[in-house]
Amino acid sequence: MQQNVDPGPDIDHGGNIAGANARFPHAPQPWIDLSTGINPHAYPHSDIASTAFCRLPEPSALQSLKKAAASVYGATSADNVAAAPGTQILLPLLVEAAFGGSVQVGAKAAILSPTYAEHARMARLAGFDLTETPNFEELFAADLALVVNPNNPDGRLIDRSELLRLAAHMASKGGLLVVDEAFMDVAPAGHSLAADIGPGLAVLRSFGKFYGLAGLRLGFALAPVADIQRIEARLGPWAISGPALQIAGQALADANWQNAMRETLHADAARLNDMLTEAGLDVVGGTSLFRLVRHGHAPALYRLLGEAGILVRPFSERPHDLRFGLPHGEGWARLAKLFASKPFRQLATAER
Repeated sequence: MQQNVDPGPDIDHGGNIAGANARFPHAPQPWIDLSTGINPHAYPHSDIASTAFCRLPEPSALQSLKKAAASVYGATSADNVAAAPGTQILLPLLVEAAFGGSVQVGAKAAILSPTYAEHARMARLAGFDLTETPNFEELFAADLALVVNPNNPDGRLIDRSELLRLAAHMASKGGLLVVDEAFMDVAPAGHSLAADIGPGLAVLRSFGKFYGLAGLRLGFALAPVADIQRIEARLGPWAISGPALQIAGQALADANWQNAMRETLHADAARLNDMLTEAGLDVVGGTSLFRLVRHGHAPALYRLLGEAGILVRPFSERPHDLRFGLPHGEGWARLAKLFASKPFRQLATAER
């Protein structure tokens, strides 16, 4: 991979409570953090065995986790799965494996945008000439194409037939399509490409978002066996901690919890959608883990929310957009109270 490449400007992510305290020092505590797309109903895992902290993880535990991930996500076998502390680590390793360890000068990457900003940073660091585009057809001209499906932050879903058409084109010229399915756990059935991985196509899956355990730091790459072997050689042994192996293995095997949680999240998202609409806000997209709002006074709405101790996700490059994650517990009441307040209603219903 090429070195000394400018990665671009720093990226502002959700979940930064310290930053929120600095911006809104008089906000009531505790914060209601709606700035991420993480499930607020964390998986209720059993107690972690003391040996998970005291001993190095057993290779058999990692193999069991890979088998569980292959089964849940629909990959052909555990040999098509690599696990690491987050997909952000896996993506550059996946690209490195697919392109033989180096990117040729002038190689092109294209990302279907707007979307998760870290993928653009990775492409720049890897040495690609990068294009960010809302036009799906422009991806066909690239050597590396990246699609987040369902998309963050608008929930856009690209039909799998279109993605398979792009993957076949990439395979024909030695390129690669990476589909980031971080939010596929809450998408309608039939959209995942996990069962279709092969030349020209790889898939990323995130564990922490759907299971509400982002701090566990766990993600999976689904790819051809040879690429998985190259990735695992770079990761080395013990890339996944003992506690993560225990918790994730339990969660991936719990189909009853998964099915019930999808229904819970669907109901929560519908409730949030109704609240946002009744408050005078236009919901323009999302998944059952977050909703995207577009409003001409979004920066002022963000400040009102922040001053009330409610953190949502703004976008500096799209200043009219705000993303709302799902409230939990007292968060519903605090959000409803702010929405009912005169200053918020006046601003939300003002001419846009």
